[in-house]
Amino acid sequence: MNTEGMSSALATNINTSQSVIRNDWNIEEVKELFNLPFNDLLFEAHKIHRQNFNPNQIQMSMLLSIKTGGCPEDCAYCPQSAHHETSLKAEKLMEVEKVLSEARKAKESGATRYCMGAAWRSPKDHDLDTVCEMISGVKALGMETCVTLGMLTSLQADRLASVGLDYYNHNIDTSPEFYNEIISTRTFEDRLDTLANVRDAGINVCSGGIVGMGENVKDRAGMLLTLANLPEHPQSVPINMLVHVEGTPISRSDDLDQIEFVKSIAVARILMPRSVVRLSAGREDMSDEVQALCYFAGANSIFVGDRLLTTANPEIHKDSVLFEKLGIKGTPIE
Repeated sequence: MNTEGMSSALATNINTSQSVIRNDWNIEEVKELFNLPFNDLLFEAHKIHRQNFNPNQIQMSMLLSIKTGGCPEDCAYCPQSAHHETSLKAEKLMEVEKVLSEARKAKESGATRYCMGAAWRSPKDHDLDTVCEMISGVKALGMETCVTLGMLTSLQADRLASVGLDYYNHNIDTSPEFYNEIISTRTFEDRLDTLANVRDAGINVCSGGIVGMGENVKDRAGMLLTLANLPEHPQSVPINMLVHVEGTPISRSDDLDQIEFVKSIAVARILMPRSVVRLSAGREDMSDEVQALCYFAGANSIFVGDRLLTTANPEIHKDSVLFEKLGIKGTPIE
């Protein structure tokens, strides 16, 4: 291994992470990863990625907003918050058959996982019954299922598990230290409690965060450190670039340098070698070259379709053209 530019302890730990899952990273180690020369960081991340996955396969999911707007949370990045003056209007929970119709279209487009998101603080039991119908219907189509519904109790997580939910998404968003700068209506511990309830119910955890919200490198390191040091690594780790939406409190924040975004993907891959790392929101503003670097650095999942809940996403044709250039196949992860 080329260890130039990194401490011997870090080089040993990176080598160890290729074969042994670690849940005991410390913040100095993660910061050191971010501080590596770019080529060294990508080399180490790609090597680990190649040892755990086919580097030319990308898992494709599609995301549908099944209940849009009117959320009581005050997340500073989110246009669905009732606290913010955006153009988004609150809507009711979609009907089951409409959701299944959209799922059929997603399957025809090549998506292997169907993700359904509702703008709730937490679901009411009667709404959860409807969501369970949606999950059962999507599974009957032969697709994996994922939902994001806000905070869950242990009983609610068990209910979702009973109908065969494959993944539950609940992002931690950022580091524990920066969290209160972004959200005040629920705590960081609330998020960790939901992840624990999901994990205990036997549902795969999908959890990641957002970069470009004004955080510093230590905060990006702290977010990934928290995920990597959970009792079990999330099976899916979405890394989002902030999408600036007019009317949200951080809509005028500075754009994150996209090289820093690629580094976040690479560090996530090193810390969580066997997790699927999803290149999520923000792809609409990324060049083909930046996306290619993200795939090289270890991203192996994307959302397809022209909408991510309420924000823009590249059209499927555009992804197909890029995949053709790169020799990548959109397929279930083996």
